[in-house]
Amino acid sequence: MTYFPVSVAPMVDRTDRHFRHFLRLLAPKTILYTEMVTSPAIIHGPRDYLLGYSPVEHPLVLQLAGDDPEELRRVVEIADPWNYDEINLNCGCPSDKVQEAHFGACLMAEPKLVASVVKAMTQGTSKPITVKHRIGIRGKETYEEMRDFALACSDAGASRLIIHARIAILEGLSPKENRTVPPLRYEDVYRLKQEHPELKIEINGGILTPEDVVAHLKYVDGVMIGRAAYDNPYVLTKIERALTGEPLEHITRRWILEQMIPYVEEWEGKDVWWHRIMMHLHGLFAFHKGTKKWKQILSPPFKKFASGVDAIKLALDTLPAEVLDSRE
Repeated sequence: MTYFPVSVAPMVDRTDRHFRHFLRLLAPKTILYTEMVTSPAIIHGPRDYLLGYSPVEHPLVLQLAGDDPEELRRVVEIADPWNYDEINLNCGCPSDKVQEAHFGACLMAEPKLVASVVKAMTQGTSKPITVKHRIGIRGKETYEEMRDFALACSDAGASRLIIHARIAILEGLSPKENRTVPPLRYEDVYRLKQEHPELKIEINGGILTPEDVVAHLKYVDGVMIGRAAYDNPYVLTKIERALTGEPLEHITRRWILEQMIPYVEEWEGKDVWWHRIMMHLHGLFAFHKGTKKWKQILSPPFKKFASGVDAIKLALDTLPAEVLDSRE
């Protein structure tokens, strides 16, 4: 995989294959991630459903959650035929459900265990193994503890570290609150890169604009965009323009909607409800005067459209041309 210094974070109930298809239209080079998938789910569940994707989604990373080295080694072996570009270990999710399974951010308390997991994963595949983690958890939140965790992952074979620049508070805060309440500590991530330039480090947390991305790339190797990519997905096009110098003039909102028509038709032919696909497009007109009309089109009652194609065509017929053709 040719590394591009921008990625979209794995988000449960968000970064499914339909959203990823939509994002690939907007951002040809940006690295995409699956939703988090637990290792037991892949061992015991419907693998084609959990691991399947379209080739157009590359570069694509599979994110796994688990804590058993042998189980994770087996899972990456199982996933290998699907040919993901990388496989990522989640050490950052703070949800109660994930904690109960001993996955996610709570693993930051056990760097030796995580190192064992990473090493086992590298033994199960030739694909790069990466780790996404926080700068710490409550009670283990110093720079030194974060540094030691990162070095343990790297020494075990992790090729890149994606660091959310907040601690995770595992008791008393929801996952949503954990994305906003703990203060951002970008300087700790910058310091890690400065003191250990051999590490490949991607920063995550509170990054919203092309200007933010350019500023962070002065200090680290890459930037991961989270909720901003869902709430305002066209920002990814603007970020790629800023970083590559390519005008990407064809990528307008009109063009995106036109490209989605055959995709929606294909999946409706597979008995997938159109709103399951189109719900991911709510933010396409964010910060434009067409956003209210667009959200009305995608809002209940859903039976007002026999097909998602009808919803798209209504938008193309009724939204202002200056909005549909805008590159801002």
